[in-house]
Amino acid sequence: MEAELAAKGVDLRFTQFLILKRLARLGPMSATELARAVELDGGAMTRQLDQLERKGYLRRCPHQQDRRALRIELTAAGEAMWQELVGCNERVLQAAQRSLDEAERDRLHDYLERVLLALRDKT
Repeated sequence: MEAELAAKGVDLRFTQFLILKRLARLGPMSATELARAVELDGGAMTRQLDQLERKGYLRRCPHQQDRRALRIELTAAGEAMWQELVGCNERVLQAAQRSLDEAERDRLHDYLERVLLALRDKT
């Protein structure tokens, strides 16, 4: 993915790409939720958020129900950047699966979907 980002001339690291991807796909969330989603500790997440905020890709907004909390959301520039990166994401996924035939890709996606569902199941 970093090679794709560099080829596009985008000044983002892989972790920053993941943060934009999570926010684009899942919507606004707390820094803690986002850190968990991209597997970063709190300090590392703060640094990444600061950098992405300086670049204009995201903003910290007050939480509607809890005024002590903040929600992280993409700005219009962040949304536009994500739209620019969707093709990169697809190319990387296709390259990672190029040795699989269609049936193998379908099975892989099914397995991964079931693993995700099992991990999300709270019962």
